[in-house]
Amino acid sequence: MKIVQILAESGVQPGVEPLPEHIVRGDKAIILHTQRLSTEDGPGIRTTVFFKGCPLNCLWCHNPESISHRPQMHWMESRCIGCGICVEACPLACLVKTKNGIIRDRSKCVSCGRCAQECPTGAQEMLGKMVGQEELMKELLKDLVYYDKSGGGVTLSGGEPLMQAEFCAGLLQKLKNNNVNTAIDTCGMCSIASLDKVLPFVDLILFDIKEIHPEKHRGYTGHDNRRILENIVYVRDYIRANPGKHLWIRTPLIPGATADADTIERIGRFIHSALEKEVQRWELCAFNNLCRDKYRRLDMDWQYAATPLLSKAEMAEFEAIARGSGPDPDKIFVTGAARVENINT
Repeated sequence: MKIVQILAESGVQPGVEPLPEHIVRGDKAIILHTQRLSTEDGPGIRTTVFFKGCPLNCLWCHNPESISHRPQMHWMESRCIGCGICVEACPLACLVKTKNGIIRDRSKCVSCGRCAQECPTGAQEMLGKMVGQEELMKELLKDLVYYDKSGGGVTLSGGEPLMQAEFCAGLLQKLKNNNVNTAIDTCGMCSIASLDKVLPFVDLILFDIKEIHPEKHRGYTGHDNRRILENIVYVRDYIRANPGKHLWIRTPLIPGATADADTIERIGRFIHSALEKEVQRWELCAFNNLCRDKYRRLDMDWQYAATPLLSKAEMAEFEAIARGSGPDPDKIFVTGAARVENINT
């Protein structure tokens, strides 16, 4: 079968292309998955929807499958029974069965999904699926009782949900019509127009400030932070004009990068001087290395693969720096796992 025919049937186009028109219009969105009973992306018990696609390319990203908006294939070796059906199913001969498992030639693979369709155990898995608003709403409202009882709700995360702002706005409005608390988790690299679409329908904005220095931010993420900081001031002004909405700031603590005393001090000073009254919570998110297998399954190198977690002492040190940088100490929290130290007995 010719590759052009395969691409046409699968709806996948080779190379880097803009978002498909039906996503731009907001008819559908491409998401990775929904995580039910989440307690990490806002107050109470929540369902978090992870959208696929992000304008940043953070060196430490713990969701590498969320960077590209295109569907991607990966192989889950723990599920594989070695039957070889996926190898036979692949129309482009991308897969080879070896003694170490299934090897994928990504220079050929167009994520048509044939291998996943035929795999009897789900070892070949497609990352990214198209959903409509009604389909997703039906799923999100299943846990309405948990939202009501716990003060929780629904959080749109990613990737970057505001890359699909039209869809998000429609979904958020439907959730508000059902009295569901809503939150959006954004890196801030978006247009004002995208913010304007969703802000009327969100109760909580989770906003990343990863690095305060523009050139360091560019080195770590691929973009400087000018637009991000402008956007957070815009969000601040919106909250001032629309009381009842809340803002949380998140800063990753990445060893050798943002886990730096001067960085945390300067972010704290910025929060204190520009956002103090509006920020309900400043969260320092400890480095997470549990995503190493994700990079391997996507055939991506990760420079943090051998980087250990921060120790409890290091996390406490950055918390102390943040608490001394100006913002209300009661609004500052450090989250995430610490390195387990060896204790000689």
